[in-house]
Amino acid sequence: MKYRIYKASKTPAYEQLYRLLRADIAEGVLPPRYKLPSKRFLAAELEIAVITVEHAYELLCDEGYAVSRPRSGYYVAYGAEGLTAGAPRATQAQMSAHNIGADEDFPFSVLAKTMRRVLSRCDRGILVKSPNRGTDELRRAIADYLLRSRGISAAPERIVIGSGAEYLYGLIAQLFERGSSFAVENPCYEKIPRVYEANGIACIPLKMGSDGISSSALSECRASALHVTPFHSYPSGITAAAAKRAEYIDWARRGGAFIVEDDYASEFAVAGRQIDTMFSLAPDIVVYVNTFTKTIAPAMRMGYMLLPESLDTLFSKKLDFYSCTVPVFEQYVLAEFINNGDLERSINRRRRRLRRDRQLFSTEDGTD
Repeated sequence: MKYRIYKASKTPAYEQLYRLLRADIAEGVLPPRYKLPSKRFLAAELEIAVITVEHAYELLCDEGYAVSRPRSGYYVAYGAEGLTAGAPRATQAQMSAHNIGADEDFPFSVLAKTMRRVLSRCDRGILVKSPNRGTDELRRAIADYLLRSRGISAAPERIVIGSGAEYLYGLIAQLFERGSSFAVENPCYEKIPRVYEANGIACIPLKMGSDGISSSALSECRASALHVTPFHSYPSGITAAAAKRAEYIDWARRGGAFIVEDDYASEFAVAGRQIDTMFSLAPDIVVYVNTFTKTIAPAMRMGYMLLPESLDTLFSKKLDFYSCTVPVFEQYVLAEFINNGDLERSINRRRRRLRRDRQLFSTEDGTD
């Protein structure tokens, strides 16, 4: 392999290698079932760290270009040569990340015990009305969880609890003047533009490329905010590369706009490192949104948003009269579930199952 990694480049070395390998696989230069060089060999040849090669290989696995065989190595996936670098493969693992919910891996008995503990401890406290932004207990638990899982330093007082993403989208829309415009991915989850438009926001669809929104479409867009799902855009499954996320932030700063970062399905990265959140990179202009629909169950209609300081101040002035739409009992249960580590243990079990599903899918697809 005659690859060159530019260490002075702003693009991380693992991402450079990933793109080079992806292009060769898509073009058929590296044929199906071809065994990729060992991590140590390629690291020595390119004068980079072994972990850098591992990150590149795992990204290839995440997008269906390669598969990992225990005690054997990494191989080009069967059928990957039919892809183009502009059309990431929708792997079984990616599809599962959309459909995953309450299933055989979910610890129902643990959740039941948590509910009983909360009932015993809080007694009639579960009957009181929730603070408008949610209970302090849950907001602190979420802030701690975000620091552990996503590296986000979150102020609990800037977290707003609500009954799912759609409800939170509606609140975000009300922070802007009616008639404002939001840019959205095209394609995207169909309810995103519908909720915004129902709240008087015009939506501008922006065409998706291989690593996120098309640069030309974004550069020509003038909008008050950009709504993106950088980790796992639905339904395309595209993950925005580091350079693309930086491009989003640069676009927002130059235009005085905000970004709504919907961190959909990020918990189920089955391989490789999770991408950095844009909130971590630009906390003054990014609204971070996530829910527990995938991590617990669809019936758990609970989500949260983390506001930047300017929008938090505006929220206090315009929207703090809204009552919290999530019962206090459910908030206490979730806070306990997070604080005792059961949420993360449940997520890790599901990640392991997704890895098994991906291996099974690769075998059925003719790789083994």
